[in-house]
Amino acid sequence: MPVFMVEREFAEGLDLDEETVRLIDEYNLEREIKWLTSFLSADKKKTYCLYEADNVEVLRRHAADLGLPADTIIQVDEFVR
Repeated sequence: MPVFMVEREFAEGLDLDEETVRLIDEYNLEREIKWLTSFLSADKKKTYCLYEADNVEVLRRHAADLGLPADTIIQVDEFVR
């Protein structure tokens, strides 16, 4: 399955409560979106999240449905370590 990186910018900073996280997890499970990992900037205003999903449109709909920003979505073809 393709892997995508989603960059999100939060004007007020990110502050997720447990209920919001639960709703996001349920949404992902219902639509076969697999969250892999996220990175949060030191100022808590940007996240960089990796997902497995069928295509970029699935992740655009994900952001719109959940009211999350999705400033940049790019497909990652290779991981280098």
